[in-house]
Amino acid sequence: MTHRDDSHTRAARMARLACRIRACRACALHRTRQHALAGEGSVSARIFLVALGPGAREDREGRMFVGPSGRVLDELLAAAGLERHRVFMSNLVKCRLPGNREPAEREVRTCGRHLAAEFRLVAPRVIVPLGFIATRAVFRMLALPPLTRAAFGGACGRIVSAHERKIVPLRHPSALLHGSRLKSAMLGNYARLVSC
Repeated sequence: MTHRDDSHTRAARMARLACRIRACRACALHRTRQHALAGEGSVSARIFLVALGPGAREDREGRMFVGPSGRVLDELLAAAGLERHRVFMSNLVKCRLPGNREPAEREVRTCGRHLAAEFRLVAPRVIVPLGFIATRAVFRMLALPPLTRAAFGGACGRIVSAHERKIVPLRHPSALLHGSRLKSAMLGNYARLVSC
């Protein structure tokens, strides 16, 4: 099988997985969503971004990172020399969380099976959880030592090895919507992805 055939097969499998995600009714979040968001991007991506969940605009449009955080993400990726279409991006929780609350543990477990399936299909070398909650969940999925909220800031941009992959926690792009104090550090941390 050639690389092209393998990519085509993975793309077809990802399309089937996306259909299952969009139709998912495994938890109560399906009652308040407009769209369940499957991951998007290159199925051959070396870098896999994991955000917490869809925001209001993402839920409305059914696409990843189309709101204000998406504009910031595009700027951070561009500054690092990366293009959106060359990475894969997904969410820990596939449906919008009412009131932007934190997900319940059962919601993380339920959606975790979809995220794990996306990990298997893309087989990225670098997994990049965005924000503390996504980082905590990814660490748990990969059986890494737990990370506290207080320790998250110090973990940003650091490389953790797990199962022949590199895990690089980063702050969510939305952190820059509330001021530019973290901009320099975030630019530096996102730039590290190129050399991972």
